[in-house]
Amino acid sequence: MTFRPLKAAVLAAAFVVTPALVLAQSATTRPAAVQAGTYGVEPYHTRVLFAVSHLGFSTWYGEFTGASGSLTLDPAKLGESHVDIAVPAASISTSNAKLDDELKGDKWFDVAKYDTIRFRSTRITRTGANSADIAGDLTLHGVTRPVVLKARFNAAGVNPLDKAYTVGFEVSGDIKRSDFGVTTYVPMVGDDVHLIISAAFEKKAA
Repeated sequence: MTFRPLKAAVLAAAFVVTPALVLAQSATTRPAAVQAGTYGVEPYHTRVLFAVSHLGFSTWYGEFTGASGSLTLDPAKLGESHVDIAVPAASISTSNAKLDDELKGDKWFDVAKYDTIRFRSTRITRTGANSADIAGDLTLHGVTRPVVLKARFNAAGVNPLDKAYTVGFEVSGDIKRSDFGVTTYVPMVGDDVHLIISAAFEKKAA
């Protein structure tokens, strides 16, 4: 008798969350099952993270948010797929407001002059069952240079919260900030920057 209320509560909780879990479980991790079409960036769950050495003592992290752009995707013809993403440079955040203001200034990103960071793919090459290399042009601080990003497919399916068909990827890559004219405090603050992009796209209506 003592345990009946607890058991009832557990069963009730399970009943409440089960529909959402069932919907989430309908997502596929098979690239071939992903719906072909045109997708738009889902900005609330897309983040561009960066890591850089700070004086050799620690690694400093930050992020950019507010991404926009599109993905044209055909799993059967991956080489014909294309991605174009733009991120507002002023969205930079390191959890330190004073540093954020400095990074937005003309000694670093100079966001008043160069307000957008943009990546446009030029070639997508499958490298594994769930992975691909994305070659493209990265424009940062007014400089455009070729880079190669590594993408891993996470899953695709109907988002149980907003009902939108969604596809998600984890993307990573490395650049040298001096290649883009951001040279302040090199080499004390690292020149090598590691990027991690958590990218979500929602399919657009036909």
